[in-house]
Amino acid sequence: MGAIRRRSAVALGITGLVAPLTLALGATPAAAASCTTQTGPYQKQVEKFLGRPVDGKQSAADCKAIKAFQTKHGITPNAGYAGSVTWGVMNLMNKQKAVGNNPNKDGKCPVNKGRIACVNLTLQLSWIQDGKKLVYGPVPVRTGRNGYETRTGLKKIYWRNIDHVSSIYDVPMPYAQFFDGGQAFHSVGVSMWNPPGSHGCVNMTKTTAKKYWSLLKNGDDVFVYGRKPGT
Repeated sequence: MGAIRRRSAVALGITGLVAPLTLALGATPAAAASCTTQTGPYQKQVEKFLGRPVDGKQSAADCKAIKAFQTKHGITPNAGYAGSVTWGVMNLMNKQKAVGNNPNKDGKCPVNKGRIACVNLTLQLSWIQDGKKLVYGPVPVRTGRNGYETRTGLKKIYWRNIDHVSSIYDVPMPYAQFFDGGQAFHSVGVSMWNPPGSHGCVNMTKTTAKKYWSLLKNGDDVFVYGRKPGT
């Protein structure tokens, strides 16, 4: 992300966000690749996730389904191989789905702060709660990649800019809400499961970022905890 421009001052540098495992380097949809005939180490798990016949053997139809999933989420190479990165994304999706409507079941996000935005790095989920009441979410997010980790702890939203542009990476950061040294909530145009992740910000879909913009304000608390897979 970039540094915040407030009048003539330049505030701290900004960052972006992640998905599971960090073996892929690209943050854009994968370039076209030929379909592999090779059976991957996670073939059965991937077949089950995609609703394919679970026989543990690569087929042309398996490869086509896996390749489509990889292309959708920017996993490279997108050759239809059932490897660790692809299964890592799917496994994370399964864990996120299992959370249901009780994201703070472990009680780790404070319930004594009133309205607060919570970020679980381990599950790559965020939500807004007010005391013990769930206000919005949970929703998948994309946090900082290895070396650019989203910092943990209790923070506060200190500056908001609906049309912010990063001065470091020269990319738009719509609905940006900064909460820690330049790290911010903001929308992006890539999948929330796109490896390897952001440069530290909590990436969101446009729908989620707009909702967070409407529900939060300067001074509201943000609590980040856990550890993102692959960091």
